[in-house]
Amino acid sequence: MTQTNMSDNKRAIRVAAAIIRINGKYLLSKRLEHLHQGGKWEFPGGKIESDESVEQALVRELQEELGITPTVQTRYHELEFDYPEKRVQLYFQLVENFNGEPAGKEGQLVKWFSKNELLALTFPDANEPILKLIEAEK
Repeated sequence: MTQTNMSDNKRAIRVAAAIIRINGKYLLSKRLEHLHQGGKWEFPGGKIESDESVEQALVRELQEELGITPTVQTRYHELEFDYPEKRVQLYFQLVENFNGEPAGKEGQLVKWFSKNELLALTFPDANEPILKLIEAEK
């Protein structure tokens, strides 16, 4: 687990996020303007409830946000990141197959991007290590 700026005792918000990759394209959603880091692109997902595993939380979040159900997910990367107002603990899962047709069920824009297109987008700061990993992939 990568840790940054761990000088205070803020409790981390645990988040499951999906790197949805099908045929070299990545499915992203755009954060609604009124949310933290609003207007930026993100890997879909959300908070992990206290009684959920990362995998369970990701299935629930993808069903709620996009109307899809991942059929297989594998661990991709974990990291902890401090924003000035909160700390997040992110669990990224790779999803390369799902059931359903993705749509922004919460009013958010949802779109497929090539790797090069994805790397040119603006993401929340906590995603920088993940973008570097994606960039380094062959």
